[in-house]
Amino acid sequence: MTGLDYPLYPIFAFLGFVVALIPLPWHLQAWNSGTCYYMIWAALSCLNQFINSVVWHNNAINWAPIWCDISIRIMLGASVGIPAASLCINRRLYNIAKTHAVALTDEGKRRAVLIDTLICVLFPMTVVALQYVVQGHRFDIYEDIGCYPFIYNTLPAFFLSDSWPIIIGLVSSVYCGLSLKAFYLRRAQFTHFLKSNKSLSASRYFRLMALAMTDIVCTIPLASFIIWINSAATPVEPWISWENVHYDFSRVMQYPSVLWTTNYLLVVAIQLTRWIVVVCAFIFFAFFGFAAEARKNYSIAFWWVARVFGIYRPKPQQHIHLTRLNCAPRGPAIHPSAGLLPVYVVKDLKQTKQKECHSLRSNTWECLFLVCYADVDLMEPGYVV
Repeated sequence: MTGLDYPLYPIFAFLGFVVALIPLPWHLQAWNSGTCYYMIWAALSCLNQFINSVVWHNNAINWAPIWCDISIRIMLGASVGIPAASLCINRRLYNIAKTHAVALTDEGKRRAVLIDTLICVLFPMTVVALQYVVQGHRFDIYEDIGCYPFIYNTLPAFFLSDSWPIIIGLVSSVYCGLSLKAFYLRRAQFTHFLKSNKSLSASRYFRLMALAMTDIVCTIPLASFIIWINSAATPVEPWISWENVHYDFSRVMQYPSVLWTTNYLLVVAIQLTRWIVVVCAFIFFAFFGFAAEARKNYSIAFWWVARVFGIYRPKPQQHIHLTRLNCAPRGPAIHPSAGLLPVYVVKDLKQTKQKECHSLRSNTWECLFLVCYADVDLMEPGYVV
């Protein structure tokens, strides 16, 4: 099973890292902090798994212990960070659906970004710090997988590690339900708000809603499935003491593929954990990588690169349709005169002006003026008594 995903997995992991970051610039401009944190966590996880899958292909040697210390914390943080980012997205969609309490001013935007940062950065860091309570030893290394955290399978591990994605998913579900209810009750106000909001279009709103709902549908079942696999693959041990759990903490366990692949449930748990972050990256790109704003930015980036090689964007040709021009009236306007009013004596200059037009090749606008006013005859002023 592990031999079939190389080099397939490193390729998809690196592509997931790239595609997750592609929409980042225009979401930063729109102050969509929850969406930005989703992209950052997904991209960081894909890059982490890409490095591990390449460095530890066909070996389980402890090449880089410092990197493994960082790598396992990225994995633990992403397991909470991605659902937390989805929670922030659902929370923002709910505030928009209410058509009030939406960050429109700079102060409100900064407050929203601060709250999202606390949820998507500080909270995952706190969860990672709590993992030390149930971390049995420094880390494990699996051949063809790379660095992997070891969580001592006890009852406290369920509350400190395994349950957080389910809790976050449930809170996100509540926000999602409230968003749908508020949208149904305030459709007119919602439409008016989107028209007046330059940073969020209706298309982007519904794509965010679809992403958040997809994440909710996947997070709770997958987190529950992982808890079941962990308890089935390794027996739940009783919590004896802190010293017992952290005995010989600095050791590093190394498992060749011929050994760890014999445990089918362990294989499913590891492969599901590493592939789910790649799927998250591609799901996000599927929702936002083909939108109109994305295609516009792709075009800008393409012509920016092409300009380096001396290729420039062709300028669109401007075609002047004479029939669509709003020319002057075809005849002189006649008004009732009272007293001495200037009148005009008609002269037939139509053919003369058309001939002049054909001769004016250098001045397009002068030619256009003559053609447009070809039927407006010039007249000499006279007086009527």
